[in-house]
Amino acid sequence: MRIRIPRRVAIAAGALALLSAAAVPGVAAASGESSPASPKPTVVLVHGAWADSSGWSQVVERLRHDGYPVRAIANPLQGLTSDSAYVSSYLATIHGPVILVGHSYGGAVITNAAASDPDVKALVYVAGFIPVKGETVGDLAARSSSPIPLIATPVPGGTDVSIDPDHFREVFAGDVDPTIAADMAVAQRPANTKAVTDPGAAEAFRTVPSWSLITTQDHAISPDVQQFMSQRAGAHIERVSSSHDVMVSHPGAVTHIIEDADRGSN
Repeated sequence: MRIRIPRRVAIAAGALALLSAAAVPGVAAASGESSPASPKPTVVLVHGAWADSSGWSQVVERLRHDGYPVRAIANPLQGLTSDSAYVSSYLATIHGPVILVGHSYGGAVITNAAASDPDVKALVYVAGFIPVKGETVGDLAARSSSPIPLIATPVPGGTDVSIDPDHFREVFAGDVDPTIAADMAVAQRPANTKAVTDPGAAEAFRTVPSWSLITTQDHAISPDVQQFMSQRAGAHIERVSSSHDVMVSHPGAVTHIIEDADRGSN
C-alpha cells in the first residue's frame, strides 16, 4: 500500500535535513561546498635609518591591492634595545598572524622584536641587517668595504648621525630619480648611535622562517655582507639589481618576496 506524503511535509523534512547537515562538521565539505579562505596575515613594515615609513608607500599600495592588511611603523631610531621594545609593544596590538618586514637597520629590530610574539609567522629582510646575540649593527657594518660618509650631531643623551646629503644618492638611492633622491636626502631621519652600538638580544630567525632580499648594487650594506648574514640565518634568498633603497626603486620585488613569505610559511 503506497502512502502519499503531503507536499508541505516533504518540504519541511528537506529543510530540516539541510539544517542538520550544516550543524555537523564536515558534511558541507563532503557535499562539495568550499570553506571560506583564511584571512591574510597583517604585513608590518619597519623602516631603517635615514628613512621613514613613507618609503614603503608603493609596496603598501601593491599589498593592499592583493588583499593584505598593512601597517608601516615609524621606527624611533633611538637604539636597538629601545626600538625593538617599541616594535614588540606595537605587535601586541595586532590580532592574528603577522609577516614582519625590516629594511636595513629595521632588520636588526625585527630580529629582536619578533622573539616576543608567537603570531609572527615569517620574517622578511629587505637589504636588512641580521645580527646574532651579542653582535651589533656596527660590527656587521664594519664588514662592508666602503664606509658611509656621515654627519654627527650631538643631542641630549647621545649623538645622532645622518648621511652627508652630498653623498646620499650614491650611498642610499643610486637608482632612484635624482630629484626624488635629493628630496629624500633633505628629509632623512637621523639615527642615534645606539642603533649601531646596542648588541642583539634575540635571534627570532631560529624559530621563525625567514626570507632575505639581497640588493646587488647596494653601496650601504655590501651584497657580500647581506649574503653572509642571510645564509647564517638560514633565510630563503632572493636577489634584485637595486640600490639600498629598494622599496622605492623596485617595490615590485619587495612585494614579491613578502608574498612568497606568506605562501612559504603556510
